[in-house]
Amino acid sequence: MRETTKKILVTGADGFIGSHLTEELVRQGHDVKAFVYYNSFNSWGWLDHSPKEIIDEVEVFSGDIRDPYGVKQAMKGCDVVLHLAALIAIPYSYHSPDTYVDTNIKGTLNILQAARELEIKKVVHTSTSEVYGTAQFVPITEEHPLQGQSPYSASKIGADQIAFSFFSSFGLPVAIIRPFNTYGPRQSARAVIPTIITQIASGQQAIRLGSLHPTRDFNYVKDTVSGFLAVAQSEKAIGEVINIGSNYEVSIGETAQMIADLMDRNIEIITDDQRIRPFKSEVERLWADNTKAKKLLGWEPTYGGKEGLRRGLAETIEWFSNKGNLAQYKAGIYNL
Repeated sequence: MRETTKKILVTGADGFIGSHLTEELVRQGHDVKAFVYYNSFNSWGWLDHSPKEIIDEVEVFSGDIRDPYGVKQAMKGCDVVLHLAALIAIPYSYHSPDTYVDTNIKGTLNILQAARELEIKKVVHTSTSEVYGTAQFVPITEEHPLQGQSPYSASKIGADQIAFSFFSSFGLPVAIIRPFNTYGPRQSARAVIPTIITQIASGQQAIRLGSLHPTRDFNYVKDTVSGFLAVAQSEKAIGEVINIGSNYEVSIGETAQMIADLMDRNIEIITDDQRIRPFKSEVERLWADNTKAKKLLGWEPTYGGKEGLRRGLAETIEWFSNKGNLAQYKAGIYNL
C-alpha cells in the first residue's frame, strides 16, 4: 500500500472486522472498493451504519466470493486485496460444512486465481487462530501444528495452504494474517463476548453460556485493524504467516465476570448444552505469541494485557448498550 496504490479491495467489507477496516482505510486516505455479499435487500451489512462522509468515498461491489467471474470483475483495477470474506461461525460449520468448503476454500482460490491473472501487487489472506486447535505449547507461535478440530477450522487450514501454495508455486505476493479472537462493536452475537453483553444489557441475570474453562486471547478490533494495515504495508510480510494477538490469556468464565463487573451487574451463569462444542472439537486453550508481528512489522497491541482487555470491553459495552445498536440483536435466542 505505497503511495502508488490505485485501489484497495476489501472482501467481506460488510462484516464485523471488514467494516471497521474499510472505514479506517478511508480515514487514512486510501481509494477503497468494498466487496459485499449480494442480497435482494441491497444491504451492505455494517457499512449501512458507516458515517456518510466515509461511505460516500467507498465504491461498493455486490457479489458472491464463490463466483469466480464476479470476483475477477471486482478485482479489476485494484492493486491490493485484503481478503476477509468467509463463513466463520463454528457451530454452523457442524450443520453445513459443505458451504464452508465452497466459501472459505473455493472463495479463496477465486481470489488467488484472479490475483495471478490480473497481476495484483499484494493479497492479504485472513486466517484464524482456530487453525491451531487446542494449544500444544504456549504462547502459540506461527510454527505451532495446525489441527482441524471443526469443519470451520479445517476449511481455514485449507484456505491458508492454498494461499501459501500460490506464493510458493507462482510467486504471487501473498501475506497471511492470523488474528486471534477479535471482539468489539458490531460483532455477531454468535461470539461469546457479544453473547454475554447482549444478555446482560437486555436485563437478564441468568446468562446462558457454553463451556467456561477454555481460554482465549482476545484482540480488540482496533488492534486487529492496525494489524491488517501493518501486514498490507510491509514488504517483509510477503510469504509469511503472522499472528495478531494480545499475548494475554483469559478464560471464558473470567471474561464473563469481568464484563458483569464493568456493567455493574450480578449474574448467574447457566450452562446451555446446545452451546457446548463436541468434546474433541472444543479448542481448550489459545494464547498468542506476537513476537513475529512486533519484529517484522513493528506492530503491537494497544489493548494488550488485563487492563487493555478491560478498556476494550468497556468500549464494546458502551456500543452494545446503545438502545439502537442493541435492538439489532436477538439476545434471548441462541445464535448458531
